[in-house]
Amino acid sequence: MEATLLGSVFGLSPVSSERVVGKAVFPSSKSKPRRQTHRVTAINSVASKTHVGVRRIQKNEDGAKVVKLVENPYSGAETASPDLRKSLSDFLEEARDFVGDDDGPPRWFSPLECAAQAKGSPLLLFIPGIDGTGLGLIRHHKKLGVVFDVWCLHIPVRDRTPAKDLMKLIERTVKSENHSFPNRPIYLVGESIGACLALDVAARNPNIDLALIMANPATHVNNLMSQPLVGMLNVLPYGVPTLLEEIFGFKQGDPLTAILDALTNEFAVHQIGGAGGGILRDLFTVSANLPTLSRIFAKDTLLWKLELLKSAVASANSHIYAVRAETLILFSGRDQWLLNEEDIDRYSHTLPKCIVRKLKDNGHFLFFEDGVDLVSIIKSTCFYRRGKSHDHLSDYIMPTRYELKQQLDDHKLLIDATSPVYLSTLEDGKIVRGLEGIPSEGPVLYVGYHMLLGLELGPMVIQFLKERNIHLRGLAHPMLFLNGKDVLADTQMFDKYKIMGGVPVSNFNIFKLLRSKSHVLLYPGGVREALHNKGEEYKLFWPEQPEFVRVASRFGAKIIPFGVVGEDDICDLVLDAYDQRNIPILKDFMEEATKKAGNLREGDETELGNQICYLPGLVPKIPGRFYFYFGKPIETAGREQQLKDKDKAQEFYLQVKSEVEQCIAYLKMKRESDPYRHLLPRVLYQASHGLSSEIPTFDI
Repeated sequence: MEATLLGSVFGLSPVSSERVVGKAVFPSSKSKPRRQTHRVTAINSVASKTHVGVRRIQKNEDGAKVVKLVENPYSGAETASPDLRKSLSDFLEEARDFVGDDDGPPRWFSPLECAAQAKGSPLLLFIPGIDGTGLGLIRHHKKLGVVFDVWCLHIPVRDRTPAKDLMKLIERTVKSENHSFPNRPIYLVGESIGACLALDVAARNPNIDLALIMANPATHVNNLMSQPLVGMLNVLPYGVPTLLEEIFGFKQGDPLTAILDALTNEFAVHQIGGAGGGILRDLFTVSANLPTLSRIFAKDTLLWKLELLKSAVASANSHIYAVRAETLILFSGRDQWLLNEEDIDRYSHTLPKCIVRKLKDNGHFLFFEDGVDLVSIIKSTCFYRRGKSHDHLSDYIMPTRYELKQQLDDHKLLIDATSPVYLSTLEDGKIVRGLEGIPSEGPVLYVGYHMLLGLELGPMVIQFLKERNIHLRGLAHPMLFLNGKDVLADTQMFDKYKIMGGVPVSNFNIFKLLRSKSHVLLYPGGVREALHNKGEEYKLFWPEQPEFVRVASRFGAKIIPFGVVGEDDICDLVLDAYDQRNIPILKDFMEEATKKAGNLREGDETELGNQICYLPGLVPKIPGRFYFYFGKPIETAGREQQLKDKDKAQEFYLQVKSEVEQCIAYLKMKRESDPYRHLLPRVLYQASHGLSSEIPTFDI
């Protein structure tokens, strides 16, 4: 899968995988043909209180199984951009099939798009909000289906099952699946009412391994908005759906409906133009599907859902103290219906293992909105696991094409402004431009210098992907993997490190990465080097002990020393840690940040033990150029016994450190003769040779 994703983004060969698809029948009390969008996974009947088990219907109309070759789901076009995912129009179109004449008890279904999950994927149970269709994750089905076994709860429009019985239905499914797969976690994803039901199930089953994802949980009902709604509904006639059809003429197959459907066509929207086109498309979509909406939100159904909501909220609030499950709360900054930040803050501090992620620009129907990607959120909060706890290696999910493109876009300005030069060394010692000297096969350990704020990381990781299709797994300070419980905590700035494969630095993680033959990026200087003070640029702050030598030799890993220069060409450090200690507000902030981050080398009396976390005060300069130099690979294969000797290991360690210093010295010297070191000559060169042209550098 890794090669497929990287190749699809950077123009390398794609890989196909086999997948079974088929026509599904969604059972109801009035069984009728349904569209080919869902398969049945389980039916739970509240009336009969039975769990019928698991049925996978993957056959065509003649009863024959359909097998089809398709692309790897994560390399498909739908993951390239959120704009290509399913839309509000798709939701309403599929919901129309669900609510046409749908009766019967609540039951589970599994979308056909979710049929390609990897072996051992955990179960994800989606519990819907006020609409009850179970299609609330329709924009996320394809990506979720790669890493989860997805079941969605459908609550028919005319169903009046109380909250207590809905909770018991979910609980029976949870217990049944836990009995069948006791070592597999079960994810409960609920929005609004569904989040309350998920909390109740978790409170009643503290010994079952559950992971809760609550989107805009209904912590309380906003009476200022709900009471007028109830009053309005009580005076409306019951025939609202019929009235809407008669007044507006929005019946399926009518000419006006056909016109509105045509206007929602992507081409037509582009003719209208831009963001306004998206708004008009949604307007036309809603207009053309008023009968469907009126059936989903019929007067008696809405009145019932409001009562269901009050009951679910009261029950969840009374049982919250019994919840022991891991919890991820997603809440929108613009949700005016149910949310209260004080309640979310109370939830986050009451629940023992809770992460809060605020999406400040989103509204109540979170999963329908552009820019919200549930799988990316799960990845960036390290909330995905297949076993008892998250493993940064075995539970790592490769970035999608769109996520890789985002990384490229995020660093495009820095890359364009600094026009990085990459040099590597062949095995015969010859220095070449580019990354030709980098070994294709792992294990490889890259050991080098950490520029201020790690400015070199983005361009370097992207270049390795782009030129060599090599995915670097960086070892990072554990503070980058902290998730906030506080509503105001903002840890999203570190998401890119987790999505791109960062791993908390530890001897055990180095061991596991090298054992898996990965390309591993290590900065022995760590935080002390990346947050250095004035006059300390290009100075190594390495520990005295040879921390990585023996584990590298155990797996015969090649060690590549590298240096990078250029931070002094793009900014000046004007406010360092020593300066900030003299400013009371900044001093307090620095001390709090250092305390939260923790010190990996506590007790170390050297400069490395003084790892202060602070935000340097920088003044930007007219950008110069970044230079990377990867030295000759140093072999450790066959030297394991030799490097067990403490003195030999220390000698080898100092050799690697010396090589890194030589790489830095070489670049600092050679850049002086680069005619394109400064911005203006590079701009003029590209103006005459084309924006995509490779800018020359010094003679090697």
